[in-house]
Amino acid sequence: MATIEPASSGRTVLPGNPPYTVDDLLKFPDDGNRYELFNGSLLVSPAPTPPHQRIIYRLQRILDDAMPSELEPLSTINLRVTDKNFYIPDLVVVPEDSVESVGLMFSPRDILLAVEVGSPSTTWQDKSLKTIAYASAGIPHYWRIETDEGPALYVYQLSGDNYESPTAYKAGTLAELTAPFPVSFDPADLLLRR
Repeated sequence: MATIEPASSGRTVLPGNPPYTVDDLLKFPDDGNRYELFNGSLLVSPAPTPPHQRIIYRLQRILDDAMPSELEPLSTINLRVTDKNFYIPDLVVVPEDSVESVGLMFSPRDILLAVEVGSPSTTWQDKSLKTIAYASAGIPHYWRIETDEGPALYVYQLSGDNYESPTAYKAGTLAELTAPFPVSFDPADLLLRR
């Protein structure tokens, strides 16, 4: 059994042994951590901070207002790619009809756009691992938001089996995007207070 030392007091003992599978994750305790898998290796991150949640919420509203009615934005869904690859994107856009039929986990074919909001504990994963993982899974669009850059929006588009180099939109500039549907916003708006 693996042992994880959480930020809070005490120890969390996780069932199973590496390499982990999605079935192993389903047996993990609900201890406030977010568990993901990359080739059976465990990725552990704490619950999102309030500024992180604000960005997700603001972007979800922007996307919901701009997208066609047959699409829907959802936050923190379960994404099963393979038995040893499982992710929890901060935000996704899916066809509305898949929401009713999906059950516990979405598959990559359901995802039109995956979004990750960087935080100190996940920036490296979002820049490298998630970029590779989402491209390998065939997710056509990936957006990465870096909070420590004002925030900045990095937009990736799938070309074959890999994403093209990202287009960066810094705070104070208008990101005018056409895919997966037309939407325009300033990344700085993602941190605005009500």
